Amino acid sequence: MDPRLNERDAIADILAFHVEAGVDVALGDAPVDRFEESARERSMLRPRPQVAESRPAPSAPAPARPAHITSRAPTPAAPALPGDAPPPPDIAAIEAREAAASAPTLEALSELLQGFDGCPLKHTATRLVFADGNPRARLMLVGEAPGRDEDIEGKPFVGRSGKLLDRMLAAIGIDRTRAYIANVVPWRPPGNRTPTPQETAICLPFIRRQIELADPDILVCLGGPSAQTLLGITDGITKARGRWQEYNTGTRTIPALATFHPAYLLRSPLGKRMVWRDLMAIEAKLAEFGANPRP
Repeated sequence: MDPRLNERDAIADILAFHVEAGVDVALGDAPVDRFEESARERSMLRPRPQVAESRPAPSAPAPARPAHITSRAPTPAAPALPGDAPPPPDIAAIEAREAAASAPTLEALSELLQGFDGCPLKHTATRLVFADGNPRARLMLVGEAPGRDEDIEGKPFVGRSGKLLDRMLAAIGIDRTRAYIANVVPWRPPGNRTPTPQETAICLPFIRRQIELADPDILVCLGGPSAQTLLGITDGITKARGRWQEYNTGTRTIPALATFHPAYLLRSPLGKRMVWRDLMAIEAKLAEFGANPRP
């Protein structure tokens, strides 16, 4: 076999890995510290303190100003940074709970999220990634957060992970017209980093309300972070996956299962054998309710 083909495949795999990790553009040979740049820009935009002018003593008359010298206009303050700063995380979480509880439908919930400014991730993401698939489906899958491709298209699981998820569902006879797909966090974290606990806590009321309004018969958590957030699992995903749990929507209790995230399977293909057993369990559970969407 031509060794150049192996080398080309290796390069393609490396590039695909970097794209999956959020590296979408290369601008130079040396890395750039964007945090340092942002801090420098903020310091430049911060208003400079005004220095008080010294005044003559009250007993001494002020010297007359020559007629040809005009008063110097005060230095204008530097412009403020665009947009208002988000509220503190604890206040934002309270506002999120109140807003989510007020949404009567999934459409209203999506509109509320469009106008919600309490999560700082909204200001760095391209767009909201609310959901995809059929909200009347009996099966709902929830991941952690969108990636680069999802941020561009505004739909969850459309990149390499999404294509693998589609193949996983197809293996048990399901497509996106018979599943409802969302994420715990609906905005992409910069560079595909892990959402902070504060960011997850702010977004949690919205995904809980989304599950409640969709009212699926089966909930599948894709990956450890999703399972830990929604099911309260403290074990690692390898130990927690494949065991049926209960999720309380507030109006009913539904069976829930944790399994590996498709992105993990792209890095660790050996995990596909365990996911296949999870898919078989999902198929059997769906048979109890009927795989077709609810009327």
